[in-house]
Amino acid sequence: MRYLTAGESHGPQLTTIIEGLPAGMPLLANDINEELARRQKGYGRGRRMQIEKDTVEIASGIRHGYTLGSPVALVVKNNDWKHWTNIMGADPLLEGEEDEIKRKITRPRPGHADLNGAIKYGHGDMRNVLERSSARETTVRVAAGAVAKKLLSLVGIELISHVVEIAGIKAEVDPSLSYEALKETTEQSPVRCADADAAQKMMAAIDDAKKNGDSIGGVVEVIATGMPTGVGSYVHYDRKLDSKLAAAIVGINAFKGVEIGIGFEAARKPGSEVHDEIAWSEEKGYYRKTNRLGGFEGGMTTGMPIVVRGVMKPIPTLYKPLMSVDIESKEPFTASIERSDSCAVPAAAVVAENAVAWELASALVEQFYSDRFDTFAEEINRQREFAREF
Repeated sequence: MRYLTAGESHGPQLTTIIEGLPAGMPLLANDINEELARRQKGYGRGRRMQIEKDTVEIASGIRHGYTLGSPVALVVKNNDWKHWTNIMGADPLLEGEEDEIKRKITRPRPGHADLNGAIKYGHGDMRNVLERSSARETTVRVAAGAVAKKLLSLVGIELISHVVEIAGIKAEVDPSLSYEALKETTEQSPVRCADADAAQKMMAAIDDAKKNGDSIGGVVEVIATGMPTGVGSYVHYDRKLDSKLAAAIVGINAFKGVEIGIGFEAARKPGSEVHDEIAWSEEKGYYRKTNRLGGFEGGMTTGMPIVVRGVMKPIPTLYKPLMSVDIESKEPFTASIERSDSCAVPAAAVVAENAVAWELASALVEQFYSDRFDTFAEEINRQREFAREF
């Protein structure tokens, strides 16, 4: 499967076109809208979440609630477009309108794509950069991920995302907590954190950051259960599923690091405390006694839960901005300010969950016959049976 996205932060709409979905898969707009709503929640979000109530329009590829096998086009309208029609319009400006309407941005924000993008494409107005590099684009990435999540759920694969750290405050999650309980607790938390004490401290840190005109980052974790064994490949580096997941996580705006399983902790432990012992039972077939490697060995799934963590840096737009340089005058100035959040880590967990969902679904579609959804699901179940009986 593959998809492309198009659209600017304050343009008329965001669009994604998805290719490669099996025909005959049930899919409703509400399946996508639920994920879009989850993305907009979270303590620390800014005013835009009050302006935009994201809902999807299905423009192609689905008829009477089922996929056709042709490309699926999804559109999310920007409700704030009416206030940006002149500034972001596609038509040329009339004589005399440029100074009044264009609102040229020449002061890049440290940590954002503004300056590098302006140099790359030769833009004298950095709005041409920041409109596309904005995390607003993740709206339709979540829409694409929601389609992938629907496919996964129909073949017995479920995903959970939660926040494990914000501003150095680490959650202590009860390891005996079931995945169902973890999901329920997380969905009820304003910061998507399963540790109630840590959640209160995280919210206080977000309040302090907002009061100080600053921003804070954190760490999110995504868990996927039910993946069959042997998805991915050890044959070529670019077919390893864990490497695709790593790329997908770091491809999310403001994400600067990723780890699978215990990740970097493995560098500080002996092999006896890193690798997962193999066991077998008549009920389960092969399984691992632990899951330190996060559901992967040799670039392939082991059948254990997939565990991926991503590190999100603080958002670069600050209401007490850092110093920068005006690209026209070359004089020092404080960086420009765009509407932003003091902390978007809870929302980023939802984005990460959907990014992981896309890669898992795409790997399944690549590996198993996928023209028709019914035969696709049958093949996955046969793979599970084979793994148990091997």
